[in-house]
Amino acid sequence: MENFIDPDRERFGMFKDLPREGKIHMLNLVKLNDVAVYENGTKTTGKEAYAAYGRDSGSIFKDLGGKIVWSGSFQLMFIGPQEEDWDICFIAEYPSAEAFISMIRNPDYQKAVKHRQAAVKTSRLVRTTPKEVSEGFG
Repeated sequence: MENFIDPDRERFGMFKDLPREGKIHMLNLVKLNDVAVYENGTKTTGKEAYAAYGRDSGSIFKDLGGKIVWSGSFQLMFIGPQEEDWDICFIAEYPSAEAFISMIRNPDYQKAVKHRQAAVKTSRLVRTTPKEVSEGFG
């Protein structure tokens, strides 16, 4: 399985080219490293490193109006690649794409993201636009 940790420049450019107004939801699927290794050689568990990421970036996320709107525990890949399983699954809501971009550009967030980079083996981060829920599927 290919590892995806940070967006590349092309994807970040595509993200910025999408509309920036209105709420967005970011579906996060995260597989943690058993051992998180930082650039300076410090080691801890992936779980501890991800917790440090949440601790150091949480106030930035909340201050810009972000909130977690759904969180769940992975049980089974019913349809999809069977080798994919996830340690952390949640949906983060941002008041706008501009707020998300501001978070990523925040110098304190940029310091905190080292914990995520050490913690994560691979991930999926999917941008969606929330919509009203109807009675049917889709």
